[in-house]
Amino acid sequence: MNIIKPTFRSLKFVLPGLFAAILTLPCLAMEFEPRQWSHLPVGMNFAGIGYAYTEADISLDPVLQLDDVQLDLHTWAGKYIRTFGLFEKSARIDIIQAYQKGEWTGLHEGIPASVSRSGWSDTFARLAVNLYGAPPLSRREFAAYRSGLREETIVGMGLVVRLPTGEYMDDKLINLGQNRFAFRPQLGVSHTRGQWITEMTGEAAFYTDNDEFFNGNKLEQAPLYIIHGHLIYTFRPGLWVSASAGYDYGGENTINGVKKDDNKQDVGWALSFAYPINRQAGIKATYIGSRKLESTGLDSDSLIASLSFSW
Repeated sequence: MNIIKPTFRSLKFVLPGLFAAILTLPCLAMEFEPRQWSHLPVGMNFAGIGYAYTEADISLDPVLQLDDVQLDLHTWAGKYIRTFGLFEKSARIDIIQAYQKGEWTGLHEGIPASVSRSGWSDTFARLAVNLYGAPPLSRREFAAYRSGLREETIVGMGLVVRLPTGEYMDDKLINLGQNRFAFRPQLGVSHTRGQWITEMTGEAAFYTDNDEFFNGNKLEQAPLYIIHGHLIYTFRPGLWVSASAGYDYGGENTINGVKKDDNKQDVGWALSFAYPINRQAGIKATYIGSRKLESTGLDSDSLIASLSFSW
């Protein structure tokens, strides 16, 4: 974990127990973003800014002799979405970039220690195409199409790519960036009936190797499998609430060719509320919680506030 105390440098001699510490990285595999498969008119731009505060209790392998490890993380993020037509289907591309400031505190052999990091996190890009339903329509066509629609099913597929653009130091175990690519193919279904929307998304995360992991070691990670669903109620356009739940499993780490038997298994949930300011802008508040089902991992709680607008 390479925390600020000099005694933490001894961790490089206990590499077999280090890999649970990867779970302390400030990135949840489960994305609780409702309406990812919503029908949108093509040729539109959406942008947003947001702030998130996260608290987490972290449980690590006992060999690390780290106890009562906690994380306090502040995240400021910006997001841009562009909708367009692709092979006569409606599509979108999302770009997300965040700046983070976090502090990890805990006990090493009973002695208080801490470390802090601040800087840019990795960039996320997502391309999604609605394969069934949600025809590509201009704004005027979209308004006429949606006005009389009471029931609709949409099937979509997407690809999320995590780019290794974040702050990274190869002599530190705690970093905001991961120094590797991650690819997450997605398959999602959304069904609208009256004012209710149900969504379900399955995905798998595949990771490239990090050849500069902590003092010259090589990190490999097996795929992580994720499923999450959302139940959304729309009071009127722009005003809605949602409840979400998710589960992930897998992601075993391998260091220098040695498997570490450290699969992740987590459950998560979220509540969101969105309110329109006008036809072009709106605000959203979200709570996200997650709990580990294995002996190592993290239990986290996040509060998020965001502002979005379109043109």
